[in-house]
Amino acid sequence: MLNSVKYKIVFGLLALFSFVETNAQCAMCRAVLESEEGQSAAQGINDGIVYLMALPYILVGGIGYLIYKKFNTSKK
Repeated sequence: MLNSVKYKIVFGLLALFSFVETNAQCAMCRAVLESEEGQSAAQGINDGIVYLMALPYILVGGIGYLIYKKFNTSKK
């Protein structure tokens, strides 16, 4: 039981910190955005892509947690 909790905590921490610094731009977007002088537009596009990519995972994870919680509660 304790090992299972340890593995879940370690896996959760690894999952949390594994995408701290990511580059989510496709090759075409990167080539177009790197050709301009200021890199603020490229950074903004990259942040938007990462945000749009992470949101569905958070929603699915939340729904999965609610389902898990619903089926694993003890009935009184």
